[in-house]
Amino acid sequence: MKMRLPIAFSVLFVLLAGSCSTESIENTNIPSSENAVLVEQALLDIVNDHRINLGYSSLLFSQVAYEYANTHTDYMIAKGSLSHDNFSSRASKISSEVNAEYVAENVAKDYPDAAAALENWLQSPNHRKTIEGEFTHTAVSVKKDASGKLYFTQLFYR
Repeated sequence: MKMRLPIAFSVLFVLLAGSCSTESIENTNIPSSENAVLVEQALLDIVNDHRINLGYSSLLFSQVAYEYANTHTDYMIAKGSLSHDNFSSRASKISSEVNAEYVAENVAKDYPDAAAALENWLQSPNHRKTIEGEFTHTAVSVKKDASGKLYFTQLFYR
């Protein structure tokens, strides 16, 4: 998902209203899971390698995006499913904090490692478009649920 603020924000809000939950997670107690730091770093590296091989610039790590990605990954683990719930709120907050023009997000779960997650994202036209998009910054959160399954959230912005 991408957005151009402020015009696209209102358009995106209308589009997301039917497909993503608007429930607030701010007042919900969601336990925090431990990050799979090596998987996160591997995914950042292979996404940048992919972009460079296509002639695109590499993406810079964003601590702001990382914090929002972590919160969303914990949320998905608590729900036990993938979602883009509350994306418009994340995108708006990131945009406000770093003056981002566009924000996008990819999510995944149940892949054993970074390479498998990237391979599957690249097979999806929308995920591929995000990975290969005109972004400058990214962060990826990867965490395991209680059964050891990995959940992934990658945020992009420019």
